[in-house]
Amino acid sequence: MGITREKSHELYAATAALIPGGVSSPARSFRGVGGGAPVFITRAEGAYLWDADGNRYVDYVCGYGPVILGHGHPAVAEAVARAVRRGAVVGAPTPAETQLALAIRQAIPAMERLFFGNSGAEAVEGALKLARAATGRPGVVKFEGAYHGHSDAVLVKAGSGAATVGVTDSAGTAGAAAGAVHALPYNDLEPLRELFRQRGETIACVLVEPIAGNMGIVPPAPGFLEGVRDLARAHGALVVFDEIITGFRVAYGAAQQALGVTPDLTCLGKVIGGGLPLAAYGGRADLMALVAPEGPVFQAGTHAGNPLSVAAGLATLEVLARPGVYDVLDDRAAYLAAHLEALAREAGCPVRLNRWGSMFTLFFTDGPVTDYRTALRADREAFSRFFFALLDRGVHLAPSPFEAWFLTLAHEEEHLAASLEAAREAFRAAGHQHHDDDAPERRVRRSGAARETQAR
Repeated sequence: MGITREKSHELYAATAALIPGGVSSPARSFRGVGGGAPVFITRAEGAYLWDADGNRYVDYVCGYGPVILGHGHPAVAEAVARAVRRGAVVGAPTPAETQLALAIRQAIPAMERLFFGNSGAEAVEGALKLARAATGRPGVVKFEGAYHGHSDAVLVKAGSGAATVGVTDSAGTAGAAAGAVHALPYNDLEPLRELFRQRGETIACVLVEPIAGNMGIVPPAPGFLEGVRDLARAHGALVVFDEIITGFRVAYGAAQQALGVTPDLTCLGKVIGGGLPLAAYGGRADLMALVAPEGPVFQAGTHAGNPLSVAAGLATLEVLARPGVYDVLDDRAAYLAAHLEALAREAGCPVRLNRWGSMFTLFFTDGPVTDYRTALRADREAFSRFFFALLDRGVHLAPSPFEAWFLTLAHEEEHLAASLEAAREAFRAAGHQHHDDDAPERRVRRSGAARETQAR
């Protein structure tokens, strides 16, 4: 295709000597697609990224979800510029922090009170501490393939980057914490019902992504979330929604509004920071009264409620609150998804596409994907060929079959058309093994993927 990434390779070699694996997050590694140097990005604008070699890509990673208006959106950039002139970190409350908390509560009424942190992992950790304190119980239920951060309490049978690099149960996890976590199949109420029968008095909460996003996008089966809520409440446990991906992404009122199921506690991240680090957890006022300094559940951070992140978040929510914004996002994603499915059929490539709003996952399988176990049946080698074929044609995806495509308001007809033209050839590459001039490098990538898969 004439695309070279020599500078990315040079940067990767230098970085790998300094940072394990050459990346600051395993989700960015190319090990899940057979290895090699990841693309080093130097600039982002609108729906595009540019790499160190000057190649331009239509971006569907979008920071793994937080970029929903497009890279460098003027309203966000101007808000951050104004905020930095007033002080990047002050170590004290700011009026903007109050404004953002109020905007979140108005959008998500179940978050009667909330507490800001810096990352989704922090928000989940805080919510679980609170659930344990409120119930006096140690147990947490999570679902296989869900990734809720890297804290000891939840890094068990994890999806996302953990699944991609084959580390779903991390070394170094404290045994006592991990032993109190029960990982069950998503979209199946019977194992949860049985666990509550046997150990209901030990379960503090059920932690669930209302729309799974870390095994790829997997919507809840009809009645699943309602069943989770009813079982938990019948046994005195709390329901914690991890809406770090879905919050303000699938609807202004988050997935709980779209699905009509209200949790006791909610975790947010990604979109609420407008592309900067910010997260929050919150819920019923009586539960949040247990958080320090009012109560005994302690959590603190120098950058919690950081003025720059809060400014970016407020600017982002102001745009998202405008009438019709989510209709535009949904229409563009629906158009792209439908045409991708049609191109796959044309190429004779079996795929299943799971979509909710402006996010979707393309699984290379001919069967439905309803949980982590069915997601694992997808053809990872086919995804790897598809991934590199798209990358060579200027389309940037997450280097993992367990991640989503994300769209933004900046993705317009020209971006979708270019992506579909690239996908036409990429599906042909995914459907069979190529042996062209650059085959040796591709074979190294594939053999690396095969070795990792065999090791797992």
